[in-house]
Amino acid sequence: MKKAFYIPVIFIVLISACVARKSEPVKQKTFATSNESIARGEKMYMINCQKCHPAGEGGLGPSLNANIAPGFIKRFQVRHGLGVMPSFKQDEITADLRDITKYIHSWKSY
Repeated sequence: MKKAFYIPVIFIVLISACVARKSEPVKQKTFATSNESIARGEKMYMINCQKCHPAGEGGLGPSLNANIAPGFIKRFQVRHGLGVMPSFKQDEITADLRDITKYIHSWKSY
């Protein structure tokens, strides 16, 4: 049963990781938010993700702005790592991963 779940998840992650490194530019790279969840996500993103995905663009890793994978797939990849992306365990990223995905999605709406 577990194997049947992981095969489609891995397939979707691999397909979403193959998106082009270029993406639509973000209107503004920094912004202030009053939403605590997004603020926590921004803090954890800057500590753990910014070096490979600068401002969501392609760097060492692919662009996150062009990644169309649903949030649960992105969270799965962060926790388990695939390809060259390392895995981040619960003690490494202490915030809820949903906060980071909210922060990433807030770029497009700002």
